[in-house]
Amino acid sequence: MAERKALLIRIDPRVHAAIERWARDDLRSVNAQIEFVLREGLRRAGRHDGSDGNDGNDGNQR
Repeated sequence: MAERKALLIRIDPRVHAAIERWARDDLRSVNAQIEFVLREGLRRAGRHDGSDGNDGNDGNQR
């Protein structure tokens, strides 16, 4: 498994609650959901080349 970086963020409680609901719907943890959203945003912006070997797909279908 690749090395993971810890990140402390401040987030609006309503945003966190929405992410928590979304994560639950997708059978992910909040942390995994945030990483999924970030990876998807990077991919859409052409900023993530996927060279880390993880395409963000953890096996859950949307």
